[in-house]
Amino acid sequence: MLEPDPKVVRELLTRYASLRIAQAERPRPAVTRDLTDVSYTLCVMMATTSVHDAVAKADALLLAKGRAAPERPADVDGESGLSLAV
Repeated sequence: MLEPDPKVVRELLTRYASLRIAQAERPRPAVTRDLTDVSYTLCVMMATTSVHDAVAKADALLLAKGRAAPERPADVDGESGLSLAV
């Protein structure tokens, strides 16, 4: 199975959260439609049938990707390579 791009997943989660807030503040048909679309897309992308499960899986994916990111190795002499010049 293909793994979703973390950047796209993060963007969808952000959009989902923003739409949930907008819907809670002032329900509007356009926001409801957009929220339904984003929820559906999250479910498809995360291979789930419930948006709650999709959000949980998306969070887990992003957490795992965050841990798997390689740290930048220090230079041979232990310096980070950043200039201290002002």
